[in-house]
Amino acid sequence: MIKYPKTKKVAVTDTYFGTQVSDPYRWLENDTAADIKEWVIAQNKVTQGFLSQIPFRDKIKERLETLWNYEKYSAPFREGRYTYFYKNDGLQNQSVLFRQQEGKEPEVFLDPNKFSADGTTSLAGIDFTKDGSMAAYQISEGGSDWRKVIVIKTEDKSIVSDTLTNVKFSGLAWKGNEGFYYSSYDKPEGGSQLSGMTQHHKLYFHKLGTPQKEDRLIFGGSETPRRYIGGYLTEDERFLVITAANSTTGNELYIQDLSKPGSKIKTVVSNFDNDHYVVNSEGSRLYIFTNLHAPNNRLVTVDAAGAGTENWKDLIPETENVLQISTAGGKLFASYLKDATSLIKQYDLNGKLEKTINLPGVGTAAGFSGKKEEHEIYYTFNSYVYPSTIFKYDILSRESTIFKKSGVQFDPQQYESKQVFYNSKDGTRIPMIITYKKGIKLNGKNPTLLYGYGGFSISLTPAFSTSNIVLLEQGGIFAVPNLRGGGEYGEKWHLAGTKMKKQNVFDDFIAAAEYLVNNNYTSRDYLAISGGSNGGLLVGACMTQEPELFKVAFPAVGVLDMLRYNKFTAGAGWAYDYGTAEDSEEMFRYLYQYSPYHALKQGVKYPATMVTTADHDDRVVPAHSFKFAARLQEYHAGEAPVLIRIETKAGHGAGKSTAQVIAEQADKWSFMLYNMGIKYK
Repeated sequence: MIKYPKTKKVAVTDTYFGTQVSDPYRWLENDTAADIKEWVIAQNKVTQGFLSQIPFRDKIKERLETLWNYEKYSAPFREGRYTYFYKNDGLQNQSVLFRQQEGKEPEVFLDPNKFSADGTTSLAGIDFTKDGSMAAYQISEGGSDWRKVIVIKTEDKSIVSDTLTNVKFSGLAWKGNEGFYYSSYDKPEGGSQLSGMTQHHKLYFHKLGTPQKEDRLIFGGSETPRRYIGGYLTEDERFLVITAANSTTGNELYIQDLSKPGSKIKTVVSNFDNDHYVVNSEGSRLYIFTNLHAPNNRLVTVDAAGAGTENWKDLIPETENVLQISTAGGKLFASYLKDATSLIKQYDLNGKLEKTINLPGVGTAAGFSGKKEEHEIYYTFNSYVYPSTIFKYDILSRESTIFKKSGVQFDPQQYESKQVFYNSKDGTRIPMIITYKKGIKLNGKNPTLLYGYGGFSISLTPAFSTSNIVLLEQGGIFAVPNLRGGGEYGEKWHLAGTKMKKQNVFDDFIAAAEYLVNNNYTSRDYLAISGGSNGGLLVGACMTQEPELFKVAFPAVGVLDMLRYNKFTAGAGWAYDYGTAEDSEEMFRYLYQYSPYHALKQGVKYPATMVTTADHDDRVVPAHSFKFAARLQEYHAGEAPVLIRIETKAGHGAGKSTAQVIAEQADKWSFMLYNMGIKYK
């Protein structure tokens, strides 16, 4: 039995519609408190003490380091006179941005590994002027969502103008060479960056050579308060496009014709009922991607002079498969999801089908974007057993060739992925891809990791992961179901896993576990579940609803207190998916029933659990994980360990060094195998 750190309890009670709810660990929400720092140190000490006793932990770490140590490249992209690409020599903390002129050797353009001594300052995005002569890049310190923006001349990398600070959830959109549009919030007062709510986004224009305090407010503020605002220009820089939203689903759409001095911002869509984006323009003709009257999305065209929805005309209509659109070389590329795998078609600007692109297999293709004058573009393809490979695509000949293969030590011929379909609790047909070594015996004793998300219309498509090789090498199984709440089958699929239908997501995941057990892929003693953020909520809900179905659980940076998630940072923007406890008594009772923090019961034998989070994570407040872990340690009746692994100076998947990532993965695999009683071979 593990002796956990003593976690104090403070009497705190909230009343919702006449129901009193106790919250004794509320004090863990105070991100600036000194006693929380002491608690974090004590919890990490217990966690590392347990993990250090696992005899094969170091062997797994060494294997991961070997697997990770290969050159990694991104697909190239053209800016001005240079072709740019990212490269990582192997174990570098961050990939280095290179550039190359035709006929010359590549040279380092930006090396994020030199941004800070401890390697926790990262390159968080870069945008170039149309002629490629200047660039503005964002840096994130310690994984924070609050960014700095640095402007440079690309020729000599000299800094231009002042560095912008306190920029959050923003792209950068250049207007010629005079300046750029960006978005941000007013910074929370009192130094509480991690938990302070970010409510009203604002779109600014920064003119080079002027101080940030003089930046012009373009949209937002007191007249049009919105939680999320984005601004970008069409490629010809004629139209400024503004999207505005109060949640993660649905946005207003505005345009401004910058070719006409003094032109006003014009409303295209004035409600938040659907999603809409301008993806291209030809003269005054706009190409708008939308799910209005099309849950699986469609592409429409309209003249900017009368851009209202009543004038929209289908160019690429909705089909049974979910659509995404990109542009390059004066062509439209339609990326469809067919049962959560890629299908790519090339169209001309009038909507005529020119080519269905042959992909190397069933998996995920990404890219197919570029400038109008380019005729050679790049895309990547990968799957659970196909390492990420870069292809060059000739738009004119419509042929693909391999540009660069992956250098990872992995033989795809030894492994296989197969897609199965199973029925959820209410009979809904759910797809799942199961990956394992060929010749595996279905005897119920295979260590299996079931991974899921199920929210915010995010689709889980096949993706190669170096870290999963360790599990597959040990005869393990990696399974990923496409749960409701995601975007794999369009907006109807998404809505079927939101608010009062959120239980569908948990039922889908539990049914996936039961399918794996019933078909002898694994059993309860060899089954682990994993998910992050909304997926952390998924794991927390499922392990509290069916604690005896799983041997190990990994809720990472989870939304685990469903009564208070909307009180911090950007949490209020998630209400479209979740609803809030303040909405109605019915909504409160629904959330209260499944909220993992509140669903824990005294004396239950829960799975061996490792809760992971960061003490510097301003996307999902660490308090969710802190409170859940503290109560789980208090209530848990079994001998299975309940650990909380807390990274310092690292954010939600960002700001982590390669060594941190490898150590985290090594701890995950060793914790899982050890608690299943499996020896590492």
